[in-house]
Amino acid sequence: MRSDPADYELVAPANLQEIVALLAEEPGTWLPIAGGTDVMVQYAAGKLSARKLVSIWNLPELRHIEVLADEVRIGAGCTYTDLRENETVGREFPLLVSAASWTGGIANQNRGTLGGNVVNASPAADSLPALLAYEAELILVSIRGERRVPYLDFHTDYKKTKLASDELIRDICLSRRFSEYFSYTRKVGARQAQAISKVCVAALGRLDGGKVKDVRIAVGSVAPVPLRLLETERIVQGKAIEPSLLLLAKKIAVAEIRPIDDIRSTMRYRSTVVGNLVAEFLEKLRANEPAI
Repeated sequence: MRSDPADYELVAPANLQEIVALLAEEPGTWLPIAGGTDVMVQYAAGKLSARKLVSIWNLPELRHIEVLADEVRIGAGCTYTDLRENETVGREFPLLVSAASWTGGIANQNRGTLGGNVVNASPAADSLPALLAYEAELILVSIRGERRVPYLDFHTDYKKTKLASDELIRDICLSRRFSEYFSYTRKVGARQAQAISKVCVAALGRLDGGKVKDVRIAVGSVAPVPLRLLETERIVQGKAIEPSLLLLAKKIAVAEIRPIDDIRSTMRYRSTVVGNLVAEFLEKLRANEPAI
């Protein structure tokens, strides 16, 4: 059954301060809506439970990419098109740009926002493994002020986060220290774009003298939340990338994930693919070590 517009209320305050004041006045009542690419699907299907919507679309406070000396701050209202077209983001954060190019079609990329992807909290979202690999931090704002939290543990369970009912994400902060890292990302789905991931991997790494100096590996669609494979990273740290290490890394990676059988794939397939992609990343990392 389709939704009836008469059942819903939509307001569009002029600035961010008015919006957080509204959220504080009635916590949990108002649903912020930016690009609406997910909300409108629920609405069209008659499954949107929230009846009060507050538009945060195109607010100047949320629609900026600020390049600082040590980090880039991406406003939560920035679209995937904004990310793809920004020179600094493209040069220093290629994992995020790749994810932006995979998210829906051009129309979705023009409307969908990075902050909305984070708050929607789907473990299959293409951009979230990239944010984990880059060790993003989030600036959350409310009428009480602002707080900065690591993205690593922002997702607490399926579709659940640490965002309070009176808070919004204002910025996604990325440290500018990964430009010398080898980057690797893969999306496995029915097709490259306009398909939900069966498995998504984003990884960064550096070698020193043939051994792993630093590595970070993040995956999506294989657990209730997007995951950093912290134990796999620990196992390969400081070691030469040899066949025995590749086998061990595959084994540990599979042990860290919690895939399920669903309409898109199976637990067995996802486990096999994650192990293979982790090994492929490490092999490519070894192959791309600069010659001395």
